Amino acid sequence: MKIVVLDGDVINPGDISWAPLEKLGEVVIHGHTPEDMIAARAAGADVLVTNKVPLRAATLSRLPDLRMVAVLATGYDIIDTADAAARGIPVCNVVAYGVDDVAQHAWALLLELCRRTSEHTASVRAGEWKDTWCYWKTTPVCLRGRTLGVIGFGSIGRRVGELGHAFGMSVLANCRTPRNPPSYSPFAFASTDQIFQQADVISLHCPLTDATRAIINARALARMKPGAILINTARGPLLDEAAVAEALRSGALGGLGVDVLAKEPPTADNPLLHTPNTLITPHMAWATARSRQNIINLTAENILRWQQGTPVNVVNGVKD
Repeated sequence: MKIVVLDGDVINPGDISWAPLEKLGEVVIHGHTPEDMIAARAAGADVLVTNKVPLRAATLSRLPDLRMVAVLATGYDIIDTADAAARGIPVCNVVAYGVDDVAQHAWALLLELCRRTSEHTASVRAGEWKDTWCYWKTTPVCLRGRTLGVIGFGSIGRRVGELGHAFGMSVLANCRTPRNPPSYSPFAFASTDQIFQQADVISLHCPLTDATRAIINARALARMKPGAILINTARGPLLDEAAVAEALRSGALGGLGVDVLAKEPPTADNPLLHTPNTLITPHMAWATARSRQNIINLTAENILRWQQGTPVNVVNGVKD
């Protein structure tokens, strides 16, 4: 079996192992593949492995030997899944590979907004600590007793809620199918409007769908508590970025921490690049070595299970 990895560099720049894939057959790894080279590099492959290199119908039509597509991610919008299904090609993704990693990053953004550790470290290094035994440039925020609203209560959202409870926060959660409430208290399932109105911190962990696109818009922002903090480590288009930027400039929104943007990398006119009380990290919440190795391990498991005739994590309905 020939396995071709089209864009391995982001997942593995050299600090983790491709061995789980290499045990399954001949493996050819490309660091990055331009669109005009996909068909040539994929020729003869039984399995194509991609992270962000698109596989559209026109490309799939040129690959008669292709039998499976493995996506090194949870999102699979880069694949023409319907065309792959029509050709009998299963498309498999990976899920839950970095639950703690993403949850911790969400909290890193929140704690930095509340405690401003980098700002105060820079102040000390600039020589501003003098003539007094302590000072603060912005008043620190304690989270105990405040309310955390989690929109999207899958594995990552649940972990974020657990951490909120550990910090002494009340937790409200919104999801499509409320079930299996956690054992800690205070906790309640809530509507998005209830979260907008009651939460001091809102953390987004929902998928991007027609229903959730721009879920944080001018109307939602107007319903939030004055000075609320917003965290987004899910998908950039969940935010109406222009409306969020205006809320930050006016002070209605107290802070924003995001790891994702509507367009990545951002263009110079992205309104969030110059707003106050804003932290932006470059889509790196998932990128610990542990998480990236999990992606490779789970991808290898997907390919093995497909080989054995019991495919898992199939996103386009092809089970044979």
